[in-house]
Amino acid sequence: MQTIRRLEALRETISAYRAEGLRVALVPTMGALHAGHMALVEEAKLAADRVVVSIFVNPTQFGPNEDFAQYPRKEQADSRMLSGAGVDLLWMPAVEEMYPNGPEIDVKASAIGDMLDGAHRPGHFDGVTTVVARLFDQVRPDVALFGEKDWQQLAVIRRMVDDLKLPLTIQSVPTQREDDGLALSSRNVYLLPEDRARAVALPRALGAAERAIATGGDPAAALAQAIDTLSAAGFDVDYVELRDAATLDSPQEGQPMRLLAAARIGGVRLIDNIAVTYE
Repeated sequence: MQTIRRLEALRETISAYRAEGLRVALVPTMGALHAGHMALVEEAKLAADRVVVSIFVNPTQFGPNEDFAQYPRKEQADSRMLSGAGVDLLWMPAVEEMYPNGPEIDVKASAIGDMLDGAHRPGHFDGVTTVVARLFDQVRPDVALFGEKDWQQLAVIRRMVDDLKLPLTIQSVPTQREDDGLALSSRNVYLLPEDRARAVALPRALGAAERAIATGGDPAAALAQAIDTLSAAGFDVDYVELRDAATLDSPQEGQPMRLLAAARIGGVRLIDNIAVTYE
């Protein structure tokens, strides 16, 4: 596996891939890799001839009181994991390489980035679209893979690619979970043992709400029950919402729907989502 930190060298390598007629997949990450990221890598290997993984802890998507400085960084362990998984190229730029003039020019996420997580983390998705647009320009992938755990991020990136008519495919990979159902996340390492034990209430509350809605129950009542369940487990709930799966607007009859939630436990903010499947 090549590890590249300078843009000029990255572009030379990508150009060599293109000269050979090879198809390129990109897996963007912020590092602190786990089995969820490895699932993206495995799908990327099936989708393309060469797999590029980026590791960049992006400062523009963190708010002033968020955990940018404390975000887990495990460069050596991540590199070993990716090399063992058969990744071809690790793109690991410094902040100065990604933003040589500072993040003066950005890509706005607009309305789809202002709701849900965007309402609780103002500017977050502007930071996401800005860095992802730059990664797409740097790597020029045929396909980019994202996990479904951050469903809103996935929807925002799909909208950006569609609006800008970017020549690549966005492929999603289902959320990877622990045996008890908790979604894998780099932030799970922050959870104290007692908070980790209670954190399973999040996927369970979403599952109960999904079953109630899918069998004809009142959505508002199901959402209220989920919030009550999470509060009783010790969560500080940001939102539990039922939305159109593609647009994240209010759900429309006959269209795919998604249950999305964000909540904090022990100071750690967790997100999760599941599809609503009608019986």
